Amino acid sequence: MAEEIDYSEDSIRSLDWKEHIRLRPGMYIGKLGDGSAYDDGVYVLLKEIIDNSIDEFVMGAGKTIDVNLSDHKVSVRDYGRGIPLGKVIDCVSKINTGGKYDSKAFQKSVGLNGVGTKAVNALSTAFTVQSYRDGRTKIAEFEKGELIRDEKEKETTQRNGTAINFTPDDSIFRHYRFIPEFVENMIWNYVFLNSGLTINFNGQKYLSEHGLYDLLNRNSDTENIRYPIIHLKGEDIEIAMTHGQQYGEEYYSFVNGQHTTQGGTHQAAFREAVVKTIREFYKKEFDASDVRASIVAAIAIKVQEPVFESQTKTKLGSQNVGPDGPSVRGFINDFVKKELDNYLHKNPAAADALLKRIMQSERERKDIAGIKKLANERAKKASLHNRKLRDCKVHFEDGHERRQDTTLFITEGDSASGSITKSRDVMTQAVFSLKGKPLNCFGLTKKVVYENEEFNLLQHALNIEDGLENLRYNNIVIATDADVDGMHIRLLLMTFFLQFFPDLVKAGHVFILQTPLFRVRNKKETIYCYSDEERRDAIAKLGNKPEITRFKGLGEISPEEFGLFIGKDMRLDPVILKDANIKSLLEYFMGKNTPSRQQHIIGNLRVEKDDETINPTIVAEEELPVAV
Repeated sequence: MAEEIDYSEDSIRSLDWKEHIRLRPGMYIGKLGDGSAYDDGVYVLLKEIIDNSIDEFVMGAGKTIDVNLSDHKVSVRDYGRGIPLGKVIDCVSKINTGGKYDSKAFQKSVGLNGVGTKAVNALSTAFTVQSYRDGRTKIAEFEKGELIRDEKEKETTQRNGTAINFTPDDSIFRHYRFIPEFVENMIWNYVFLNSGLTINFNGQKYLSEHGLYDLLNRNSDTENIRYPIIHLKGEDIEIAMTHGQQYGEEYYSFVNGQHTTQGGTHQAAFREAVVKTIREFYKKEFDASDVRASIVAAIAIKVQEPVFESQTKTKLGSQNVGPDGPSVRGFINDFVKKELDNYLHKNPAAADALLKRIMQSERERKDIAGIKKLANERAKKASLHNRKLRDCKVHFEDGHERRQDTTLFITEGDSASGSITKSRDVMTQAVFSLKGKPLNCFGLTKKVVYENEEFNLLQHALNIEDGLENLRYNNIVIATDADVDGMHIRLLLMTFFLQFFPDLVKAGHVFILQTPLFRVRNKKETIYCYSDEERRDAIAKLGNKPEITRFKGLGEISPEEFGLFIGKDMRLDPVILKDANIKSLLEYFMGKNTPSRQQHIIGNLRVEKDDETINPTIVAEEELPVAV
């Protein structure tokens, strides 16, 4: 019989604000992570602070924001009105305290619940806030939400505004570091959405004159767009759109300045409105997928008291633009119907180019219809017993509390996939095993995705045939050996994703798994090393000639050890696309320009050798892999 557990008044526990945030951080900032993904918690902390400065700008106070960060520390200084000095401590340490509850002051703000800055405070080992207001200043300092220094007000010559410095807590965000490219994208989005705003990020100035037009111009392959970017602005709504040559659909959607990476009611309404308007303009019932194929678009709306589906505000749930306003769907549909229709009538060249793009998509869809049907039937049968896929129980589209952790490892060969399969978390981690090197699909049409059984099964495993809305795994991790063959497989897989599903990469879902190159141990301690520098540090730490083992492939790592590398301390390198011109990028690395690529390799060749501290009887291979 089970032991009876006492349940009395003593069982009821009340947590103070900082204890609750630290105990349940996911409720406030989504997933934790180590900074290797754009939506990891450390970036949410930064965004919460910058959002407050943006709200000051929107209210007409302060046109400049200074942001500085290193791998682990952040400082944000705005030149707004400054927090009222008597409320500095309350505003960063009392839940449900803030200046945004009065809708007259912040009609269309992002942060309305008074939690954001408090979460940053509670989840930081060091947090300092200083307000400058009308020649006076007030500073307070905290550790993990606990006030440790409260200085009295004093005079200052500094301009009005607020300065916040914080260092995320490494015990919560394990082994984290800020990746500048992710922060830079965040900064760009802020300036695209706020014309007239300047953000100085690590000494570099960011500003935008043309809003969402500039966003599309920066993020699109401008050499391959079919017609000039259409830019439409109205009260509380702005849209930019064009069509390119790439496969899939690509959207950037925003609500009150918040980047809604998972879309929501506004993005769905926009997709619907574009199809409806274009059908009516051309007086033809095009298939919706043909209208939206290869579209690149951005939409930003402002709504009163927005309702998001989570505290991290990545998906809009609001049905109306305000308490007494029209529906989001109706508001966007009316705007698109009027403004896009007018634009196409006034710009016949753009209308003609758009029609040709739609007709091309229609031809391509019909061309692969037969092979697609057969391939989908094969995939459906294979899914009943897909030997390539070892699935997990939770999926990204489920809405489960662990959806952010869902991961698909793509491995080479049975030995590596066997080790991962035995050591993975069956709730959230799946494994897809390649039989060898996949096809180099550069320059091929999407028909090859259906003709090639491996690509077709991978597409179905990810559930991305019709876009990312039903993506089954948040993280797609390429797990190959760190040798020449493994690097080649990485390139071939990245070519596949960039050629046919570039939005998967741009949305930050694709990663490379880091696995240790060395194991350094003595009788008391074992250290796994991911670089030559870490190996030297481990040798220095353990001393007295420790045993050193070099891992040459994933198959050499036992399942017991592998479990250590794909758990909470898993190290991932994000695949970040810096060059918007995907075609030229793939042409150079995967095309037929062998001589120029060979010269690049020779010009960047370096060979590193292990130093003499390695025992050659344990490490069979003395030379490290060639790094290009």
